[in-house]
Formats: sequence, C-alpha cells, structure tokens
Amino acid sequence: MSETGQFGLLRSRRFLPFFVTQFLGAFNDNVFKNALVVLLTFQAAQWTTLKPEVLANVAAGIFILPFFLFSATAGQLADKLDRSRVARFVKLLEMGIMVVAGLGFWLHSLAVLLAALFLLGLHSTLFGPVKYAILPQHLREEELVGGNALVEAGTFVAILLGTLAGGILAGSGNATAWVAGSGFLVAAAGYLSARAIPAAPAPEPTLRVNPNPITETWRNIAFARENQTVFLSILGISWFWLYGALFLAQFPAYAKNVLGGAESSVTLLLATFTVGIGLGSLLCERLSARQVELGLVPFGSIGLTLFGLDIALASPAAPLGQALGAFALLAEPAAWRVLADLLLIGLFGGFFIVPLYALVQQRSAEAHRARIIAANNILNALFMVAGALAAAGFLGEGLGIPALFGIAAVCNAAVALFIYKLVPEFLLRFIVWMLVHSVYRLEKEGLEHIPDAGPAVVVCNHVSFVDALVIMAACRRPIRFIMDHNIFRWPVLSFVFRESRAIPIAPAREDASLMERAFDEAARALEAGEVVGIFPEGRITDTGEMYPFRPGIGKILSRTGAENVVVVPMALRGLWGSFFSRKGGPAMTRPFRRGFFSRIALAVGPPVAACDADPGRLGDRVAALRGARP
Repeated sequence: MSETGQFGLLRSRRFLPFFVTQFLGAFNDNVFKNALVVLLTFQAAQWTTLKPEVLANVAAGIFILPFFLFSATAGQLADKLDRSRVARFVKLLEMGIMVVAGLGFWLHSLAVLLAALFLLGLHSTLFGPVKYAILPQHLREEELVGGNALVEAGTFVAILLGTLAGGILAGSGNATAWVAGSGFLVAAAGYLSARAIPAAPAPEPTLRVNPNPITETWRNIAFARENQTVFLSILGISWFWLYGALFLAQFPAYAKNVLGGAESSVTLLLATFTVGIGLGSLLCERLSARQVELGLVPFGSIGLTLFGLDIALASPAAPLGQALGAFALLAEPAAWRVLADLLLIGLFGGFFIVPLYALVQQRSAEAHRARIIAANNILNALFMVAGALAAAGFLGEGLGIPALFGIAAVCNAAVALFIYKLVPEFLLRFIVWMLVHSVYRLEKEGLEHIPDAGPAVVVCNHVSFVDALVIMAACRRPIRFIMDHNIFRWPVLSFVFRESRAIPIAPAREDASLMERAFDEAARALEAGEVVGIFPEGRITDTGEMYPFRPGIGKILSRTGAENVVVVPMALRGLWGSFFSRKGGPAMTRPFRRGFFSRIALAVGPPVAACDADPGRLGDRVAALRGARP
C-alpha cells in the first residue's frame, strides 16, 4: 500500500472508480426508498387506502425480495462475465429504473412505483457479488483490509446521506420530479464512473448459468461451506446485519417514545450510528497493520455486546421531553450516554465486519468467489428478515425497545461464543493481538521474505516467554512453533499454543522419545506445506546475548521429503528487559519494568535454501538482523 495508507487508494484508478460507483448506487437506493416511504407516510390518502405503517413494511419487503430471488443468478454472472462489464450494465439498468420511477410519479401509480423499488432491489442484488469479488482482483493482499474499510465506511455514509436527501426531497415542492430527476442524474454519474473501472476478467467464463434460483442457492451455499472458516464468517456477517438492522429499524419509535424526540432526533441517532461504523471501519486498517487480522473480530463482538447492554440500561424510564429536536436533545445530559453507546456500537461493528469481509474474499476459491458472495447476500437478507420478524413479535408482546436492545446484545454474545468455539482461530488471534497492542508497539521489517505458500522454517533468537506470540501477531501465515512441553501447563498460553498446533518438545536427557516425536511431526508439517517455527538456541537468554544455535534445525530438515523447503532467519529486538524476559532474575516477577507500549521490533531476512542452513551461518544471520539491541 502507498505510504499514505488506505486513503491513497482513493487516488488509484484500481479503486477510485469502483468506490464512486458503489457509493452512488447505495446513495441512490436510499434516496428513492426513503423519499417513497416519506411520501407514502404523509400523503397516503393520495395513493392508497392502506395504512402508512403497512405501506412502509411492504416497501421494505419489496426492496429485499430480489436478494432471495436473484442473488444466485447474480453470483453466476459475476463469475462468468468480466466484473467491470457487469458493473456498467447494472448502472445502465439503474438509469432505466429511474425512468420507470419517473413514469410512476407522472401516472400517480403506486404499483409502478413499487415495481421501480423492486427493480432497485434487483440492481443492488446484481451489484452485490461484483462489489466484493472485484476487490481481490484489483487490490494487493496488504490493501484488502484498507479497501474493505473504505467500502464499508462509504456505504454507510451513502446510506445516511441518501436517507437525509430522500427526506428533504420528499418534503420539497414538486417532490416527485425532484426525486425522479435527481435519481436519474446520480445513476448517470454512476455509469460514467463504472466506465473507468479497470477490466476484471471472469474467473470461469465457460460457466453455464443455472436459471433455477432454488437449486443454485443451495449450490452457492455449498461452495461457501467447503471452507468452515469462510462459512462461519458469512454467518457472522449476516448476524451483524441482523443486529444493525434491528437497531436501525427501532430508531424512529425509540427517538419518539423513549427519548421524547422529534423527526430531527431520528436523524441524530442515525448519524451517530453511521459515524461510528465509518470510524471503526477506517480504524481497522491501522489496528490490523494492513493484514486480515481476525483478532479484531472478537474485540468487535465484545463492544457490540457491552454497549448494546448499556444502551438498554441508559435509556430513560420516561421521555426526556416532548418532540425535542436534535439540538434540544443534545442539551439533555441523559441523551449523551445513549449517543455514546450508539457511536461505540457502530465503532465496534466496524471492527467486527471489515475483517470478516476481507477474510471471505481472501479464503474463497477464486473460481467461486462471486457465488460465495451471493450466498452471503442471501443469508444476510434471510437474517435481516428473521430479525425483523423476531423484533416485531417481541414488541407485539409488549416488550419495550430498550429491553429489545438488551436481548439482542445477549444473543450477540451467544452467537460470538458459538462461532469462536467452532473456529478457535478467531479467539487465538484476539489473545495474540491484545497482547501485542496492549503491551507493546511492534515494528516489522522484511515480512515479505516469508513465502506466501509452501514449506518454510522460521528461526529466531529467544529473548522472552512471549517471543512466539509476537511472531504470530506479525506474520500473516500460521506458524507451528516447536515449544518446550512445560509451557503447555500454563492456562492461557496452553490454549494459544494448542490451538495453533504447536509441537511440544523436551530435552533428550528428560524425554528422548518426545524430542524424536517433535522432529518427526515438524518434518510432516513441512511435507504438508506448513510453516514451522523454532528457537535454535534451545533456551531463553538470561544475559541478553544470543547462545549458539543447536543442530535441531538440521535434524528436522534431514527428515523431511518436502521439496523447496526454505529457512527464514528473523530477529526480535527490544524485548530484553521486559516483564517476560529474564533480565535481572526470573521472568514475570517485576511488573511494569518497561511500562506499557514499549517499542519492540521483528526483523526478517531473505530466506536460505535448506542445503545452506548450517546452524552457525543461521546464527550469524540472526545476530546481524538483531544488531546491537537485544
């Protein structure tokens, strides 16, 4: 990524035209949808005999229906055709839809307007698989989190601005002409930006499109289920949309009946929530150090739960006033805690969802990626409908909105624990991420020397009890460390190393058979194309200086039949003298010795062929990487 970080992507033709296209599409959807709902709410008698609240729910259902009917087909098209061409077609369709909307306003026909709303839902359905499948084609791996963060932040800002603009246009003079005309112009601008999207060749151009949405939906879900982590990530994304949609749907009634606010107070709640999601999404790139950091997902779920519970507790027992506007509501001290909770729910929601989207893109098979995204969209819609029905049922039984928020927060905790139990990798990465980001400031050099695929052995100096955790936090590939068997007795470290499939070892004088089994297991791991980590000194330094490398590395390499094994030297700096080192006596006996956020570094050197991996030479390379600072 450029030195300017994720915002540098906004100056790149690989990203900017696509970003503008998806932003304008989300904006236009919400302008028309909200304008239509407002018009039908306040002018219902001019259009139909149905009650306004019924019309609002009918409109919401019509918009989401295409996600169930056509997502499977959309995924196939995005895998079969050049995705930039699909984007241009969708934008032309959007222009035609706005012509239909204008015709509906001119004819004063509710049926035609609802048909236009259905077609806008179809427009979003067709663009959905393109939106997320095209990013891995145009962005480098280290740009994927930043790109997803910008897309998520931009989408929610577009939703907010579109909702506001739709309400303003609906209340203006000659509203119908303004809504249709502005919608067509925004769609035309989206088409022009789509024309600048670089080519994104189809991964499976010979694919035969199955027109049956039912069988193809099950097939797409089957593609997603081939990788358990991907499928559970999709379930996590779908749960987030249920959780977020549940909160958003209650804002009007919550603002009026719980806070005692007027229409503008609803906008204040929506804006606060949206800003939180935008900030959380953008912070992901910095907190994850430009890699897909799964440790942010449990961090996000904790915040979603805690602040969801707190908003239930912070909600006033009686309205704060009568029809308070946004500024009047801000003058009420009790409202600030509610707003802070909404901001933080959005913030932690960004932490939760951005890594999940990036993970789905990164670990999905390229030939099926768009169809897996389509399966994600189907499940998103299903979860949102289920959430809306459950919320309606609870509220219909007399449950208050604050209590509904509390129940949702408890359910969020249960869903998170279920996912983390099935895929401990999330919780493992969270523990490692928290250690590195709450205790140290980690600098990384030369990580590109670690191969993206294939067998490798990483060797490093041994300074402290957390060396392996620091290396795990820095490296994008899972590493199976060979660890002293005694460390598996420690409660937290035992979980971390067992779930990362560390290999226990003991000195030959203590348990020769365990040592032999460790070397054999390391060799099997290399033959399977995995990365093995070893501290060749065989002990943690108690002087700050490196001990000679032992011959264990040679024993491992001599037992593997894997070809192209490389040995990657790396060195840790700055950990000597920390709480976890043995400086001045036993480790972990002198807390706060270095304070919080002390600076440490991991330096990685060019790989060495297995035939040249002599312990003495490797020791010299690691010493050179370490430099004068232990």
